[in-house]
Amino acid sequence: MNKKLAFFRCGGGLWYISFGDARILKVPVNRQKMKILVVEDEKKTASFLRKGLTEKGFAVDVAGDGEEGLRRAQSGEYELLILDVMLPQRDGWSILTELRRQGRQTPVLFLTARDAVPARVRGLELGADDYLVKPFAFSELLARIRSVLRRRSAGQSQTLHVADLELDFVGNRAAGAGRSLDLTPKEFVLLALLARRKGEVLSRRIIAEQVWDMKYEGESNVVDVHVRRLRSKVDDPFKTKLIHTVRGAGYVLQEAH
Repeated sequence: MNKKLAFFRCGGGLWYISFGDARILKVPVNRQKMKILVVEDEKKTASFLRKGLTEKGFAVDVAGDGEEGLRRAQSGEYELLILDVMLPQRDGWSILTELRRQGRQTPVLFLTARDAVPARVRGLELGADDYLVKPFAFSELLARIRSVLRRRSAGQSQTLHVADLELDFVGNRAAGAGRSLDLTPKEFVLLALLARRKGEVLSRRIIAEQVWDMKYEGESNVVDVHVRRLRSKVDDPFKTKLIHTVRGAGYVLQEAH
């Protein structure tokens, strides 16, 4: 018998569920590339990092100054940020401070020529996950990256609550006000994305990339159609409405104020 497969991100990795007559299975796989943002103004270093990390299976974007780095980091598309401290326009500490002020908890690994202990301590106190001093061996950087990602993944909760909505990421189940929601696998993936990033407006492009692993075309209505279907199950039967449209920007899951 043929089995259907649905792919989704959860806990910092890619998963798929295979479902047939009576059961649902979940198995981790590595078919999607994890996205890393490197904010580094030294072109040789940035090129070296992009090449090395790409060869190791990561998808890598590079920003050459602090302002560009902050803008890209605020998109929420990345599983890890690699920040140089000394950058044009805005330094790495300032980027991290602003991201944490906004409630963004994307893991951050600092790269810097500063080897003084107070500088390392400052970065960690601001909310960095690790600190590597230049010059460094690429093998050490790779080990640090994997360690940071493992720690963040292990620390993620297996359940999430927003108002009366409850998501169980182990059983891939959702409930509203104690009532089980009959969601398709893709609807669960979409709801999980919105819920994990509660209060953050997600563009249709980001949703299309994260849920369907596809490039969003402006004329496509696939995201809007699925959001409407999800609302009919998550919002329509209940008093509290959670999924909201932000005109010209995208969608956000939050309790209405």
